[in-house]
Amino acid sequence: MKELLEVIARALVDHPEEVQVRSVEGQAVTILELRVHPEDVGQVIGHHGRIAIALRTIFGAAGMKRHMRVTVEILV
Repeated sequence: MKELLEVIARALVDHPEEVQVRSVEGQAVTILELRVHPEDVGQVIGHHGRIAIALRTIFGAAGMKRHMRVTVEILV
């Protein structure tokens, strides 16, 4: 799932070379930390947070399919 988030994020931003995704796995949840160039944060979050909500929905559903909880965090 880490690779999928990276591919999606690279398609959204103006500085794809600076996209970094880190996976932090806990007992009950996997957190995908997304870092982008400071100028690209708005593009990843989207108007009124719509893109961020969509990303969280996609990865939440994918996690349910694998019987695990997945959260996406966007870091600056």
